[in-house]
Amino acid sequence: MPSTLTRLATLLTVFLIGIALTGCSMFGKEADETEGWNASKIYAEAASEMDAGNYKRAIELYEKLEARYPFGRYAMQAQLDVAYANYRAEEPEAALAAADRFIKLYPQNPYVDYAYYLKGIVNYNRSVGFLDKYVPMDVSQRDPGAALDAFTDFSELVKRFPDSKYTADARQRMVYLRNNLAKNEVNVARYYMKRGAYVAAANRANYVIERYQRTSAVEDALETLVAAYEALGEKKLAADAQRVLDVNRKAGRFVSDEPVPGEVSLSRKLWDYLQLDQN
Repeated sequence: MPSTLTRLATLLTVFLIGIALTGCSMFGKEADETEGWNASKIYAEAASEMDAGNYKRAIELYEKLEARYPFGRYAMQAQLDVAYANYRAEEPEAALAAADRFIKLYPQNPYVDYAYYLKGIVNYNRSVGFLDKYVPMDVSQRDPGAALDAFTDFSELVKRFPDSKYTADARQRMVYLRNNLAKNEVNVARYYMKRGAYVAAANRANYVIERYQRTSAVEDALETLVAAYEALGEKKLAADAQRVLDVNRKAGRFVSDEPVPGEVSLSRKLWDYLQLDQN
């Protein structure tokens, strides 16, 4: 039989554990300052954090809003704001996921063009690279994956919303991206030349000439093509390519590089017709 002291010790242990669990529960509730807030209150606080540049906190509040009040105008706005907040917080994957979710859930929304544009801007910035803000680099030397994604996003915007206020900027960025994609192909062709893979170099150069006409990379592609044919001993083909190069140079048909598009000044203030900040 357990002694009286042992039984008392056991009861005390159970009592202390109960207090600890109760305390944790109480502290957990107290830690969430948003407990009992309505949708309007959460949205207003999230918007305030966003405007102050506290993007992580804004995202937390928007996600609470979506979880507690999944239907209605506040949740709809919150989804688009989450995409923007993640973009500003330099979380590209999360921004793209949020924008895609908004497009899927609200394809007829009057501001869905913003979601398409935001996707393009996110991928565009990924193609440029964070370090370019401090150490400018030749973007044509980068992996073209993000640039291709951005081009596709902007193309979708231009096709679906030709009258959108974002379309003009999207078109400009598409031209710039197309030039860089063409230059990337020329860089690959030159790499093949250095490795002695002259057939592959010629194929890449021809691809640029056929696929990326009216870009500054065509002139470089023709030069590479001439060199590749000469290395292969294809004198006639080399002469033909050189003649095309000379004729176009003399006629001034080669285009110059497009200027780098300016900085993007996106805003979350899109939904004035809902007047969410006034409610």
